[in-house]
Amino acid sequence: MKQTNHSFQYFSDTVAIVKKFALTEMKKEAEAKQLYYHNCQHVQGVQRRANQIFQVVKPYWQKSLDHQNSLEYLNRMELLLEICTLAHDLVQEFVPQSEPHTARRRETGVSEAATIHKLITYIHDLNEYLSKSEPNSLVSFTDSDLKIIREAIEATICLYDPLRGTIYQADLYNCEKNLSIVSRITALADIGTLGMEGIEAFNKEGSLLFLEENLDLIPIFLQNEFYAANQELHDNIRQRLLKRARFQVNFAKDRLARYTDEIAGLPGDSIPVVIQEVFKFLNPENIEKIEAKTPTSEDATLEQLMRFFDFQRYLGRI
Repeated sequence: MKQTNHSFQYFSDTVAIVKKFALTEMKKEAEAKQLYYHNCQHVQGVQRRANQIFQVVKPYWQKSLDHQNSLEYLNRMELLLEICTLAHDLVQEFVPQSEPHTARRRETGVSEAATIHKLITYIHDLNEYLSKSEPNSLVSFTDSDLKIIREAIEATICLYDPLRGTIYQADLYNCEKNLSIVSRITALADIGTLGMEGIEAFNKEGSLLFLEENLDLIPIFLQNEFYAANQELHDNIRQRLLKRARFQVNFAKDRLARYTDEIAGLPGDSIPVVIQEVFKFLNPENIEKIEAKTPTSEDATLEQLMRFFDFQRYLGRI
């Protein structure tokens, strides 16, 4: 742990140092690995959405607590939530690519495990520094804090559901884990863009994810009339875009199908409010709009797909 002139009077002061570390490392990671999606803008969006959920849930959560220090406890949970959201994608590990013109991919849970290791190592070093320099142990992270952070980042791990052709966060369905509310909110905010922010934000994320996973296509996209020169490449790109477009529709449908089960672990009285005020864009009407506007038919042209994803708006933005 590097020496710092920062004054540690409250736990929030310690959290501020960790948040600064997370964003600094996230920026480095995004630049080094050309992360169009998993970057500071993404984690700040997750933090924003998580805070929205937290503020709705907070009064109901406080009512369910049976100790006098409930407000102090909730304030600490809010600080931990800020760390979990800003640091949950700290590391992105990709499988080495062996063939040209293929998407790069991640192995399930590998990036999250690396993220947890990097973050917890930093926090341990920070705790050690505080134990030597600060007489007030209340500014340090407890074992309980670290358990919540680990659990919350693990809760963002997505598994692929081959029957539905989309992804979901399996820990939200694992009753044995008894997830903390911080973990649930982190996971919900991570893939909650459609429900919380609407179709345009949802489609933007799809475009950014495609760019991040298909770096080989970026130089090609920057060329004019690129698709006319090579028929094999033309077909390759069209199929990759079509696959992503179909995933978009499947993912949207699945968010609507799953979210009520996924919010069931929040304080019971808060759930109707969360449905009405937080996930207000998750409804059949919006799913129909996504289906109607997303080119998914087998005869969709490359030009149609390129117009839909609108990559020119996002190229170069990391």
